[in-house]
Amino acid sequence: MTGPLALCCLLLSAHTLSLAAGYLTVSIEPLPPVVIGDTVTLKCNFQTDGNLREIVWFRVSTQVIEGGSAKQKIFTYDAMYNTSYSNMEDNRRREDLVYQSTVRLPEVQMEDDGLYECHVGIYDRSSTDKVILASGSITLTVIVPPKSISVVAANSPAPFSRYEAQNFSLVCIVTGAKPAPMVYFKRDGEFIDVVPTAQSSSSVEDQSKGPGLEKSWDRSQAGHWSSRALTSRDLDDTKLQKSFLEQEGKLARLGQDGPDDLENHPEQGSDPETTSEVIPETVVSREFPRWVQSSDPLYYFQHRQHAAGDGTMEVRAMLTWSLNPQLDNEALFSCEVNHPALSMPMQAEVTLAAPRGPKLSMSPSKAKVGDTVRITVQGFQLGPSASEVFPEPIYTWTKVGGRLLDGREEHDGRELIMERVPAELNGSMFRCTAQNPLGSTDTHTRLIVFDNPRLKKGKEHLIAIDAAASRCSLTLTSMLLLLRFTCELT
Repeated sequence: MTGPLALCCLLLSAHTLSLAAGYLTVSIEPLPPVVIGDTVTLKCNFQTDGNLREIVWFRVSTQVIEGGSAKQKIFTYDAMYNTSYSNMEDNRRREDLVYQSTVRLPEVQMEDDGLYECHVGIYDRSSTDKVILASGSITLTVIVPPKSISVVAANSPAPFSRYEAQNFSLVCIVTGAKPAPMVYFKRDGEFIDVVPTAQSSSSVEDQSKGPGLEKSWDRSQAGHWSSRALTSRDLDDTKLQKSFLEQEGKLARLGQDGPDDLENHPEQGSDPETTSEVIPETVVSREFPRWVQSSDPLYYFQHRQHAAGDGTMEVRAMLTWSLNPQLDNEALFSCEVNHPALSMPMQAEVTLAAPRGPKLSMSPSKAKVGDTVRITVQGFQLGPSASEVFPEPIYTWTKVGGRLLDGREEHDGRELIMERVPAELNGSMFRCTAQNPLGSTDTHTRLIVFDNPRLKKGKEHLIAIDAAASRCSLTLTSMLLLLRFTCELT
């Protein structure tokens, strides 16, 4: 058969095949990372010219079993029975549309993080017994903001040398974040240009490549902090001696001065210990370390992170530099954290401060012979910018001109306890030395011991008993002698 009739029959046959073939496309709308606690709606879009058979949502478990990953069915729609059910929480409702299936996840938690799949089935138009299947998938990323941030001093409290420059380290600890946050330091509100060390993690070494979820702060945006003049800090001019110039240019570099080296640098040239007669009460002296730094410091940066058991990350960032007490005293250092789950940076800050003006308290205020006396450091006189002495000082107690009550030359700790003080301690002078890497301070207090009426009364009672016993013994002796003399006469 030829002609127009044959052409018409051919077009009709092609149209019939196209109707019988059927098609199905499935896709899930992409989602940005979701902050823990937010509500999320997963949307599965599909297009078809067939009749819907079923829609099934799966959460793919991270646990791998035989044959592949485990899948948890979270929602099913069955067109044959025109019913639906869900084994998710009761408060997780769904919304059905003709060409879209949605699953709502309220208040997502860490366990909701993972892969989700949407499976759609339609009846083939050529046969009601044949089902065409297609699926789409999406990875839901749940991010968690940091739970806590703190700044501490490494190896604190620790002794120091007044005669040599030494390294000082601040450690910023950030916990509870997912993914690992970006951590950086500021000084007096300005970014610190840091030198990464070999121990830094890869996320910090790549910090010049730009921001990212697991990349550190972009150094290209950091401003360089430069040292100020010495007069800009609280400088004790009386301590500027010749030893400053002798120490100039002998700066300790990273790793050359630590707590183990401090024992090899005793405080040579210090004033000899004076006696209690020439030390007035409550005298406070303050001393900065006796050296001057001649150049701007280099700030070394280390960054380490490890996973916690709950899936979050803990980050420890360390800032190390050669300390200059004349410049660094009362300097404000802050650690800041950027994280995609935070609308603004989280920060923790500390002010470096040397101890000065210790406030001592004595209990009891009027000690008596035989009492237990406690002398305690209650606090310090702080500058306008400091809220506490940081880093934590070391406290050393000594007795001027002699040993402590227990026979030791010195006692370490914030409190000095003396039990059953004798009268011989009356007028004794005690020195408390508080020191941290920024400086030291000495304060003296005199112990006044009063007589104890109870002990005095008890002593007098014993003396009276001894006197009565002596008198009784003398009378008895006299009677015996008199009796003997009478017997001899008779």
